[in-house]
Amino acid sequence: MENQKVSIKKIALNYGGVWGISTIALYVIAYVTDNYLEQPMWLTISGSAIMLGVIVYGLKAFKLENEGYLSISESLKTGLAISLIAAIIVTLYNYIFTTFIEPDFVNQSIEIAREQMMTQNPDMTQEQMDMAMGITEKMMTPTIMAAMGIIFTLFLGFIVSLISGLFMKENRPEH
Repeated sequence: MENQKVSIKKIALNYGGVWGISTIALYVIAYVTDNYLEQPMWLTISGSAIMLGVIVYGLKAFKLENEGYLSISESLKTGLAISLIAAIIVTLYNYIFTTFIEPDFVNQSIEIAREQMMTQNPDMTQEQMDMAMGITEKMMTPTIMAAMGIIFTLFLGFIVSLISGLFMKENRPEH
């Protein structure tokens, strides 16, 4: 049983690190190509593919180290551990990015949100706009963004781990 915990920890650190660093690489590419504010479709698709691939391969690695066995609970534990490591790495990068690399990122994002709101809802009153922008500004604080990023990553990791675990499940025979 102790070996199992060590295995999850090792796999989570390795695969979570790969996921986190790969995501940072995507963000850097988006920044260098001046696409970091728009969040283009290629960034979303690439990030999703990385997440899916890393969790599936992490679960396969766990199953291989676990003599070919993988339960749903082991799948969820491993996938969530991988997701947590990736989320922490990306959250630290986002903090560095919004604090030192592009300190005006939040203000630029809020302005883009304002423009999109005006375009999508031309009949919105000024009072409604002010209220919506107030909520948007509260959601764009570093603490809220970090918490939402971690929660969202864990949620996606849970879903992918559950589905993958259902397909890869191989219970130990009970002798």
